[in-house]
Amino acid sequence: MVLFYLFQDYEGNIKENMVAKSKDDQEITVFRGLDGVVAAETDISFVDGIQGDLYYKGYNIHDIADNTISYVEVVYLLLNGELPTIRQLRDFRRKAVSDMRVPTQVIKMMEIMPPSSHPMDVLRTAVSALSHFDSDAKDDSPKASRRKGIRLIAQIPTLVASLYRIRNNKNIVSPDPQMNMAENILYMFHGSIPEKNHSGAMDLLLLLHADHGLNASTFAARVAASTHADMHAAVTSALSTLKGPLHGGANERVMKMLRKINNVNEVEAYINSMLAQGQRVMGFGHRVYNKEDPRARHLRSMSKELCSPDENKKLHRISQKIEDIVMKAKGIYPNVDFYSATVQHAIGIPPEFYTALFASSRISGWVTHILDQYANNRLIRPTSKYIGKYNREFIPISERTSQKKDS
Repeated sequence: MVLFYLFQDYEGNIKENMVAKSKDDQEITVFRGLDGVVAAETDISFVDGIQGDLYYKGYNIHDIADNTISYVEVVYLLLNGELPTIRQLRDFRRKAVSDMRVPTQVIKMMEIMPPSSHPMDVLRTAVSALSHFDSDAKDDSPKASRRKGIRLIAQIPTLVASLYRIRNNKNIVSPDPQMNMAENILYMFHGSIPEKNHSGAMDLLLLLHADHGLNASTFAARVAASTHADMHAAVTSALSTLKGPLHGGANERVMKMLRKINNVNEVEAYINSMLAQGQRVMGFGHRVYNKEDPRARHLRSMSKELCSPDENKKLHRISQKIEDIVMKAKGIYPNVDFYSATVQHAIGIPPEFYTALFASSRISGWVTHILDQYANNRLIRPTSKYIGKYNREFIPISERTSQKKDS
């Protein structure tokens, strides 16, 4: 059975797939952006765009967000399929935190990167470099791939925090074995024990971003894994894909927009001007959800809770006003990127690191999907609809005259 879907784009317009014809005049359906194409069977996560729900291993994201102890508990769930016991969580957390250390050579490599390099570019290079120092570098067996994946889940947040320290001419801070992963990320960023509500916000950010079906970066990771590329190579593919502003880079652009608005009284004119010019309001609309992104609900509440100082309160009020205007004008809900921007700002993460922090969470989903692809592999190789010419006459170079288009 082939399923055909209508989908709502970022501007709220209804799109549909195109039907074309092949060389022998047979109809070919072109699924633009692979909409509606089922590319894998998985029990990892499910994005229910119609009902506005998200599930990790069968658990509704609202139950996870409201009841989960920490992000590490979600990582365990994704990798093992079941929620951990107290002892299993303790042991897994201890192992994850011990794996957060990265080789000195990779830190030194980041130190010589140009300060103008985007953190995602540095992170992509650093992850690739980690493969040379991994103890399982030459072993791509299932057990070794799992070990490499778990190490990457722990090491990527350290790389991100270390790069922040390098960029600010501060000493690198090593992870504290007494802290969990979320606490350690903030500790390694700022060099001080984080406030409890800040580490709680970090845990929420991480667990909400952990996985999200076959999004672009996860699909890229599975495509790479389907070629039997190693764990580090597949994750590097995912990182390259996440950087795009239509994927992980959206939250960075949300904060840039918020900073251009001085106060809540300027919001209406600013947003109406954007809409009148057909510009995209970043942080709104979603490729899958027809209703509100379920993750946005929790981040909206967290944003309100954290944004009590004057500047942060102003940013939250501006965000709320933007949501009201866009919803009224276009009927489009905010997505996970919109309020994650103000939450990250409130806990001291600079905008240029937002996408890298996204990667620090989504790595858990990438690793789980990569392992799943290895276990049930078939080379991912879609086809395309050819719209070019056939049987063109070949002209020797000595007889060619100038063409309509320069080569």
